Amino acid sequence: MSLIIFLIILSALIIVHELGHFGVAKKFGIRVDEFGLGYPPKAKKLFSWKGTDFTLNWLPFGGFVKIFGENPEVNLNLETRFPSDSFQSKNRGIQGAVLVAGVVCNFLFAWLLISLGFMTGLPAPAGLDLPLTDTRTVVTIVIPGSPAYAAGIKSGDTLLSLSRKEEIVQVESPEVISEFISRSSEPIDFEIKRGEDISTYTITPGAGILANRPAIGISMEVLGTVKLPVHKALWQGWRITVDLTVVTAKAIGNLLKEAVMGKADLTAVTGPVGIVSMVGDMRELGLSYLVMFTALLSINLAIINLMPFPALDGGRLLFVIIETITRRPIPARFFNALNALGFGLLIFLMVLITIQDVRNIL
Repeated sequence: MSLIIFLIILSALIIVHELGHFGVAKKFGIRVDEFGLGYPPKAKKLFSWKGTDFTLNWLPFGGFVKIFGENPEVNLNLETRFPSDSFQSKNRGIQGAVLVAGVVCNFLFAWLLISLGFMTGLPAPAGLDLPLTDTRTVVTIVIPGSPAYAAGIKSGDTLLSLSRKEEIVQVESPEVISEFISRSSEPIDFEIKRGEDISTYTITPGAGILANRPAIGISMEVLGTVKLPVHKALWQGWRITVDLTVVTAKAIGNLLKEAVMGKADLTAVTGPVGIVSMVGDMRELGLSYLVMFTALLSINLAIINLMPFPALDGGRLLFVIIETITRRPIPARFFNALNALGFGLLIFLMVLITIQDVRNIL
C-alpha cells in the first residue's frame, strides 16, 4: 500500500510540474505535440485538444510533455528559420518562462496543500502564535541505535503516559518526561498513540546518550492542531511554504557544497526506497501528516529541478541565459551530448542512493 501511495504522490507532483510547462507553452503559442500520463511505451491515445495528443503510457506513474522545438535537432540548417510555433522561435524571456513554469507550479501546489491543511486542521508546534487545539507531546527525532529506536518508537508517535513499577506519570510536557526518564535505568512502560492505535512499549534507559544521566534517545515537542478560516489559512500556508522552501534550499546547498569538498554523507540523503518507507510512516500518523509530507516533496522537486544541471529545467535555463549573453545558439550536438551526460549522472546517483536506502533498511 505504501508503494501505491508513493506512486500516486509522485505522479501528482510530476503531472503538476508538467502542467506548468504545458500551460505556459500554450499561452505563448508554442506547439505541444503530446501530454503523456505515465511513461512510454505508449498504451493508447486518449484524446486530442488544441493540437496536443493526450496519451496513456504503460509505466503507470509520472508524466511528460513534448514541446515542439525544445531540444535542437542536429541536422537543422542554421540558416533555416524556426517555425513560428516552435520553442526555439520564441524570445529568451518566453523560453525561460516555459522552463520555470514547472517549478512555479510545484511551489504553488505545496502552498495549496498546506493551506488546505490549515483549513481542515494541521499539526503545528507550540510557540508559533497560532490557535492550537488538542495539544500533545510528540516524538520528533529517534536516534538510530538508541533504546527507543530498538523498541520501535517512531517520529510522530504521541506520548500518553509513562509508568515504572507503581509510579505513573501523565504526559504534561517534554521536560516532565525527560526528568522521569533520567531518574533511573529501570525499564519504563511508554503508552504510545500512533495514528488511531494505542500501544505500550517497554524501554530501558541507557547511558552514553546524554551526559551523566540515563536516556532513551528521543527528542520531543508539544504539537497541536491548527484550524483556520480560508483567508488566514492561505496567508499562513504562504508563510510556511516560503519558510520551508528557504530551509530546504539551504540544506540542499550545504549538501552540494560538502559534495564538492568531498565531505558529503550519502546516509543523509533519501531516495525512492527510503521515501516509500517514510510514506508508510506518514500514512500511519494520519492524512494531515501525509499532506504535509507531499507538500515538502513538491518543494524539494521544485528546488532540485531549478538546479543548473544538464537534463534538469535549471540546466536548460542556464543554456538560455548563456545564449542570451552570447547572442548565439548553443550547438545542437553539444547541447544534446551534455543533456545525455547529465541524465546518465542523475541515473547513477539515483542508483547509489537507492543502494544506500536498501542498506539502511537491512
